[in-house]
Amino acid sequence: MRLPGNQGFEKMLLSRPSKNGICTLQRTCWLRTMAWRTLPPATLAWTPSHFHGTWSNTGGGTRHRRFMVAAAAGAGLGLGTILAYGDHRQKAAKAEPPESALSLPFPVYTRQEVARHHNKASRVWVTYGSDVFDVTDFVEQHPGGKSKILLAAGGALEPFWALYAMHNQEHVLELLRGYKVGELSPEEPPQMNPEDPYAHDPPRHPALRVNSLKPFNAEPPPELMAESYLTPNELFFKRNHLPVPSVDPATYSLSVQGAYGQAFSLSLEELKKNFPKHEVTAAMQCAGNRREEMNAIQNTNRLGWGVGAISNARWGGARLRDVLLCAGYKPSDEGHVWFDGLDQDQSGTVYGASIPMKKAMNPEGEVLLAYEMNGEALPQDHGFPLRVIVPGVVGARNVKWLASVSVHPEESPSHWQQRDYKGFSPSVTWETVDFSKAPAIQEMPVQSAITEPSPEACVTPGELTVKGYAWSGGGRKVIRVDVSLDGGQSWHEAQLLPGEEQLPSRVWAWQLWELNVRVP
Repeated sequence: MRLPGNQGFEKMLLSRPSKNGICTLQRTCWLRTMAWRTLPPATLAWTPSHFHGTWSNTGGGTRHRRFMVAAAAGAGLGLGTILAYGDHRQKAAKAEPPESALSLPFPVYTRQEVARHHNKASRVWVTYGSDVFDVTDFVEQHPGGKSKILLAAGGALEPFWALYAMHNQEHVLELLRGYKVGELSPEEPPQMNPEDPYAHDPPRHPALRVNSLKPFNAEPPPELMAESYLTPNELFFKRNHLPVPSVDPATYSLSVQGAYGQAFSLSLEELKKNFPKHEVTAAMQCAGNRREEMNAIQNTNRLGWGVGAISNARWGGARLRDVLLCAGYKPSDEGHVWFDGLDQDQSGTVYGASIPMKKAMNPEGEVLLAYEMNGEALPQDHGFPLRVIVPGVVGARNVKWLASVSVHPEESPSHWQQRDYKGFSPSVTWETVDFSKAPAIQEMPVQSAITEPSPEACVTPGELTVKGYAWSGGGRKVIRVDVSLDGGQSWHEAQLLPGEEQLPSRVWAWQLWELNVRVP
């Protein structure tokens, strides 16, 4: 492998195929050419038919018909909001409206009038601050699904953007402005600031590199990653999709659907008492690991993970297989195991994912209902009191704060299973993407990164120690790491550092390595 920042290395990384034939490390690379569905850039006359009778005289006085600019733009509400801002900006720049059109004032509305536009039949309007937006033509394109954006239909975006704080970025706001159709009456009271749904999140270690505060997503600094085979709990990378729930272990119970339709509950103590404890050392990696290097080629407008969206820990808990056998399932049963978490948004939608039944029931799969991490109770950020650990599989399937386990013929319908964590080619856009044509990412391909020295670091002539990690999903063992110091002209075999000895096809942990070499 080559030093991070080398173009050849990046191309090698991006083109590496996975077991299922798609480039899973390109999960977000395809986003770089995505553009929001745009309205035709034009100056349109506002007419009653265009806005479905909005312009009638309704109690508060006449609303003047004005002109508007239907600029190419888009912004939304919900999870997974992804903006190919560069492509959009280029299109919008080619269609600058006449200066006279821009100078015309927007019509003024009351919140009551905005509230009448709460579905596609009446047009979908939302407010943000004192502005009114018609986002009807964006509803079907919303990456988080139309159900999420329709939660705000006829009302304010603020309560939802408080939950999905990734929207509070300038490029999102600029795109939203393109959908502006009016302004709120000055007589309307300002929208109350919603309570911060993240106010009760746990404290975090100050050394973490924060990529997103709400929800919290952070990684350890690279220089600390190779210092320990087991990543300390406080430095283990954190990937949250929603606010961290607060769960009382004394009243916690896990719902399990039985093979014959019956459901039963297990308390934390019952899980520990009735099922033998099993331990497994496994690395976990976010599908977006190293996206910062992708963004250096072309911005994806997604979380700019460095090399730290991966960590290694010793997990303890009950085998999922044992629990499913107790529930009446057979090792030969087909289907998918659904996991739902306790973390949820305002609509009650919870984080969910699924894995194939054959992985769950495989004695060598070592899937856990884990309650321990590195010999301690799970930290709150990592799923306390119970989470799923699926060794060798992308982190998105390792559901935290586990609420229920059930078995079904098909995959989980969760947004994160159906409309996220899938891989496409870079030519796919939001206008052409068909999520049904790509499988949900499960196992990951081989991954390796240099943690020291950092990119752009200046080193003195003489002895140089290069450190890093390597990991391969699916239980496959890393047998060698090669390092180039001269852009691929020559290669040096790194030393694999001692770690836990693991069985063939069950090598779940990462492999730390280092290279001591002289440099001119």
